[in-house]
Amino acid sequence: MSQIKIGAILSYLSIMITTIIALIYTPIIIRLLGQSEYGLYSMIGSISAYLSIMDLGLGNAIVRYISRNRAIGNKEAEAKLNGMFLLFYSMIGALTIIVGFIVYSTVDNVFGSTLNTMEIKKAKIMVIVIIINFALSFPLAIFGSILQAYEKFVFVKLVSIIRSLAVPLMTLPFLFSGFGSISMVVVSSIVNIICLLFNVYYCFRKLRIKVRFGKPDYSLIKEIIGYSFFVFLGIIVDQINWNTGQIILGATSGTVVVAVFAIAIQFVRLYLQFSTSISGLFLPRVSIMVANNATSSDLSNIMIKYGRVQYIILAYILSGFILYGREFIELWAGSNYISAYYMVLIIMIPITIPLIQNIGLSILQAKNLQGFRSVVLIIIAILNVSISIPLSKNLGGIGVALGTGISYIVGNGLIMNLYYHRKIGLKILDFWKDIIFLSIPVIIALTLGFGLDYTIPKGNLSLIIIKIMLFSLGYFCLMWFKGFNEYERKLFKFSIGNK
Repeated sequence: MSQIKIGAILSYLSIMITTIIALIYTPIIIRLLGQSEYGLYSMIGSISAYLSIMDLGLGNAIVRYISRNRAIGNKEAEAKLNGMFLLFYSMIGALTIIVGFIVYSTVDNVFGSTLNTMEIKKAKIMVIVIIINFALSFPLAIFGSILQAYEKFVFVKLVSIIRSLAVPLMTLPFLFSGFGSISMVVVSSIVNIICLLFNVYYCFRKLRIKVRFGKPDYSLIKEIIGYSFFVFLGIIVDQINWNTGQIILGATSGTVVVAVFAIAIQFVRLYLQFSTSISGLFLPRVSIMVANNATSSDLSNIMIKYGRVQYIILAYILSGFILYGREFIELWAGSNYISAYYMVLIIMIPITIPLIQNIGLSILQAKNLQGFRSVVLIIIAILNVSISIPLSKNLGGIGVALGTGISYIVGNGLIMNLYYHRKIGLKILDFWKDIIFLSIPVIIALTLGFGLDYTIPKGNLSLIIIKIMLFSLGYFCLMWFKGFNEYERKLFKFSIGNK
């Protein structure tokens, strides 16, 4: 079985584990921390995410350029690339300390009007911990990208699963002992560093990679910077869309509102993972296809092929959340968090469009044509913030969700589809014809689900599970007879164990 197939299976296993952990772990920490401190912890997590953008897009560059060298077979050039990237990341790690100190110094000014003295103190301690974490993580991060370039998806996903399990298991004893949100940041940082060291070990021990520090190839550096710059812009857009909202709400509305919005974003992130877990496996393969001069028709076919699979999965999740999300959030997190349901839907429906086209992003990255997308999305992200700030003052988290949803419809939905069609030559009309055809059984299943929800009374988690199981059976039966093509039937059989 290929690394991609096993990697895809482990990706979904990782997502299942992450989802189960979130479903069990989150309500525990909400109740142990309280709504206010949970909001504080979530807000610091958003600040942490902003420090991660100092990666500058080089992670994708490592995958692309080492994959290209693998296709060419130039080991010496690969060793020099490893040395150059290691040097870059070491410099970024050092720069993180400086940037982190600036962030630490601004905590009082940004959040002083909405946080009390104790919350400010805790926030500063957590900022110090994440600064240390990132300063150490950046030089080690290149080895994870090298593993992806070598398509060692099994090891990468296994380490991810171990990380997902280790953080809550190691954190809970501290939380039950009363150590609070600071202990959560400390434990997750330690686990992160250990997992990165596993990547380093595997690269040197198993892959036998070499690192050379020689005279810089300035033309190559210029090319890499040009490629990484636009990836970096895309990363900034993602940070603005998924992390700025909590910072805005922390500054305008306080930690309680942040806590509710954080629950919404947690569901959105889980939704995102179900899409990106597959598409992330294809950057090395698409890079090799582009290096071998694959036609637009070939690239369109791979986009349609895996876009259909992504849509089948995401439409199932979206439909299930529409039907049962509100009831579940009320039972799971409490009645104080019900408004998170509406925030999730406002964001989740628009982002389905770009999520089922994530292979298109890999194609842009492989062709080094992501510049237009990055520029458009950074403008849209600025518009998102401009809308979200005034709306947050009147509508709270709903206002921030509206800003994000609108930006995704305009930027990722409309403009990028036109670009894929006209500039890249992808068969976008064929893509959407397939999606419209697949939507027929989705709509039927959703309609039946509403009838089922009306018939079976609300009230407890067991009834929700029964309704979800019945809906799932109906959804996949409809897909089998009205939606799946031959490849998807084989994939479905394989996924349930009929090889």
